[in-house]
Amino acid sequence: MEQQYLTRLADAYKRGYEIRYQGAENAPEMKMHYFKAKEDLPRVQVVLSFLQGIVSVGQCRSLLDVGSGRGVFLFPLLREFPDLEVTSLDILPHRHELMQCLREGGISNLTPVLADICKWEAEDKSFDVVTMLEVMEHIPDTEAVVRNAVRLTRNYIIVSVPSKPDDNPEHIHLFSNEDLQDLFLKHGCKKVKFISVTNHRVMVAYL
Repeated sequence: MEQQYLTRLADAYKRGYEIRYQGAENAPEMKMHYFKAKEDLPRVQVVLSFLQGIVSVGQCRSLLDVGSGRGVFLFPLLREFPDLEVTSLDILPHRHELMQCLREGGISNLTPVLADICKWEAEDKSFDVVTMLEVMEHIPDTEAVVRNAVRLTRNYIIVSVPSKPDDNPEHIHLFSNEDLQDLFLKHGCKKVKFISVTNHRVMVAYL
């Protein structure tokens, strides 16, 4: 695999794709561009930095990434923490299949789940950390997503959302710091902390 790709992940995706779709007449296109090596987005950088600190002291051994999508955060996470037990949750089947290829290709610490975070009935306190980067602005029932995230988490929830209006028609909420703080404290978090990132709000909620 050429060096402009995230080699470990790209190789695993290619193997998993070949296993999953070998001989299939209507196989989806192999999407190698998701694994091109590039600089992490600022919001991803600050979240990875926070995770480095809590992983090093044993406060994050398992992580649920909600709305993994195209892997903008998930793939750097898997690159930086190859031994962390990660569950990727997405509501879209084609995104789930992308993650399934990674799992089947050898990324054994990744468990893909096809489900809606508002309704997912995993056991209480299943994960040390839940991440929801660029997710909450898309979900109509913000109370449900926060309530379930808090239920699933033992230690921390990390959220990022846009801080300014934009022209994305799928963005149906614009949160202030106060909005986020009130939501998470209401549903049982002890405190929240905000990290400054241009054009985004990054918040860590403590359980």
